[in-house]
Amino acid sequence: MICNLCPRRCGALRDARHGEGWCRLPDGLRIARAALHHWEEPCISGSRGAGTVFFSGCTLGCVFCQNGPISHGNFGKAVSGDGLREIFQRLAGQGAHNIELVTPTQYSHILARVLSEPVPGGLPVVWNSGGYERADTLRALEGKVDVYLPDLKYVTPALAARYSGGEDYPRAAQAAILEMFRQRGPVRLEDGLLKSGVLIRHLLLPGHVNEAKLVMDWVAEQFPRGSVLFSLMAQYTPMGDLSPCPELARTVRPSELRAARAYLENLDLPGYVQELSAVGEGFIPDFDLTGV
Repeated sequence: MICNLCPRRCGALRDARHGEGWCRLPDGLRIARAALHHWEEPCISGSRGAGTVFFSGCTLGCVFCQNGPISHGNFGKAVSGDGLREIFQRLAGQGAHNIELVTPTQYSHILARVLSEPVPGGLPVVWNSGGYERADTLRALEGKVDVYLPDLKYVTPALAARYSGGEDYPRAAQAAILEMFRQRGPVRLEDGLLKSGVLIRHLLLPGHVNEAKLVMDWVAEQFPRGSVLFSLMAQYTPMGDLSPCPELARTVRPSELRAARAYLENLDLPGYVQELSAVGEGFIPDFDLTGV
């Protein structure tokens, strides 16, 4: 296949065994982990956990990525579409509240076909992405994804270029989130679980409270209060080679989280604020092919 799924539109050749372009992935599913996940927002993990499938590869290049072995190293195992449906079945049998697809963008063309068939137990499908999407690609998923869980990492192009290798990230992510909302509309919760809608995440980076405020401003301006949920994340843990960006070689300070939280509360954006107790490698799953 000639791939133009993500905003990079690099036209890479992806065949059954090889991949070119940015993500360097072959034309086939590759998965690093599939298991119940209890560390998402309460409306996603619930009491029994999300049925989370971690896909290999990524369309971004975040220098601070906590999932480096799979996002940068493409670690994982090839799985067929039928094999993925079997994984869904096992996760449903384990009591998952939903089927959560993590970093799925580079497999959108395959997942659109897989999701054309009903998910076991009628579980909601959660699309957990970095937000770097093409609206045209997302339209092929209309009616197949129940909950969109995108990041909005930046609204400043220079920061997006420096930290994630995508100067166009703000424009692309904002357009993608608007498309997600067009598809699903206002959030719908049942018994505390998100069944439909959009939950926007922002990872607070050290030294960048002002960027977090700009992100929150955009969300508050774009959506009627309560129509989307917002998650302010504080779990940033320095990992990988941060020598090109030494300002990121520390965790978020309590004062930074307090300032961001106060701004969120002042805007009256409903959602979640993650505590600093979530910082650390102990909250990062083992990418060891569990469940694959």
